[in-house]
Amino acid sequence: MHEGLSPEAEKLYLAMLRGDGGAGSGGAREELERLGLIRNDDVRPPRSALAAIASGHEAAAVRARETAEVLAAAYAERGAKEVDFVEVLKDADEVISAFEEMQSQAKAEIRALDPGSYLSPQPEASPAQPPALLRGVAYRVVYESALLQSELGFASVQESIAVGEQARTFPGVPLKLVIADSDRALIAVPTVTGGNVVALLIHPSVLLSALIELFEAFWRMAVSITPGGQEDTQEEPTTATRRLMALLSAGLTDESIARELGVSERTVHRRVSRLQQLLGAQTRFQLGVQASRRGWL
Repeated sequence: MHEGLSPEAEKLYLAMLRGDGGAGSGGAREELERLGLIRNDDVRPPRSALAAIASGHEAAAVRARETAEVLAAAYAERGAKEVDFVEVLKDADEVISAFEEMQSQAKAEIRALDPGSYLSPQPEASPAQPPALLRGVAYRVVYESALLQSELGFASVQESIAVGEQARTFPGVPLKLVIADSDRALIAVPTVTGGNVVALLIHPSVLLSALIELFEAFWRMAVSITPGGQEDTQEEPTTATRRLMALLSAGLTDESIARELGVSERTVHRRVSRLQQLLGAQTRFQLGVQASRRGWL
């Protein structure tokens, strides 16, 4: 590939055009002869020879662009593999380490679904939780209701609540899930043979967004756990409460319910708000779901 006409060759060519005898280095003369600009000491027209050089450069540029595209595609493919949004963790110690690291690096919130511990015979509080809470990291955890039926499980949850965790319970929590801020999620499942854990570490992706939505759905349905009690639902519903729930489930407005019960709308609103707080429901629809689960309807 020609790199173009050197300054020495260009100077010699112009001298020969002026009839200066063609004095110059042997290298410059050889260059002019190679490019077809002189032949037997006769000066040849430069257009065709230099046009050939230019064409060579244009072809080289095209090849360079094509090569760049191929290399860029190869790099992108390699980079995609390196930043894959799912990592597989196959060792229990590795899973525990990832769980602790997620808590220690969290800036705003830890969200979790907990069906019970896969990592030890008995549930136990994470040592990374108290320091994270002190930094201002909020914890929201939905526990499998069966976990609270064992003395050790109940004590573990109460320990977490005591240091600042918001805890709720729901029957049939489907998987062990931890979400740190909105950056990472960890899904842990026991191996088929038992005695070990396989986990998936999920980075920002559509899958991570779906897992966040899954948690929030369970959080809305779950029932609050209060310090010293398994559920904030100790009292049995009165006849008045059952009637109120029946009217709510029928879709009546507060005004209609107030007329039916012979009370003010403000009283209806206050009683509904108290029931929502009691059952951990954020909306009236959720209140109906929780009341139905408990046989209040």
